[in-house]
Amino acid sequence: MYRTVRSDGVAQKEFKNSVFIGHAAPIKNEAEAKAFVLAVKERYGDANHNVSAYLIKNGSTLVAKYDDDGEPAGSSGKPVFKVLELKELSNVAVVVTRYFGGVKLGFGGLSRAYREAAVAAIEEAGIIEVHEMTALKLKVTYSDIQPVKKLIEEYGHLVDENYTDIVELSVEVRKGTEEDLISKVTDLTRNRATVAYING
Repeated sequence: MYRTVRSDGVAQKEFKNSVFIGHAAPIKNEAEAKAFVLAVKERYGDANHNVSAYLIKNGSTLVAKYDDDGEPAGSSGKPVFKVLELKELSNVAVVVTRYFGGVKLGFGGLSRAYREAAVAAIEEAGIIEVHEMTALKLKVTYSDIQPVKKLIEEYGHLVDENYTDIVELSVEVRKGTEEDLISKVTDLTRNRATVAYING
């Protein structure tokens, strides 16, 4: 299970005449993250800075990057990245665009402004929990179909069903619960059902 954002989020904040526009988006890999950052930079090509950060976890692979985009080192990209860490988010990219308003904010002021714009964009996008799923194929008899389907609902969801002389069910269950489900299906059907993993 991991926490990410539901959809794209945009929020605007103003600090001492400088305008900060935060964009947050769910991403699956670094290529998507880079494309998102580039798209925002192109959209706000006339802005003074487009500060970015993203955090991606795929299995045991972790990609964590941030960029100050010309702001003083550590004043902007890092605070935006810290928001992702503190909210325990992954597979999220954030870009905060700044239009300079003529008044210098100082290191602390910059950090706070970038952080708050990032938080607002993430809240606008909405935080969700995503469960990683495991795909299984179950073969059951007609007499066992209803209780088995009820059991599947507790662990995940039915993807597809195929009726021949037996019933084939393609299901997705939350990762880590599959052994428990297999054990319960075996008990429930008194070994009449067979269960196989799809794609490993």
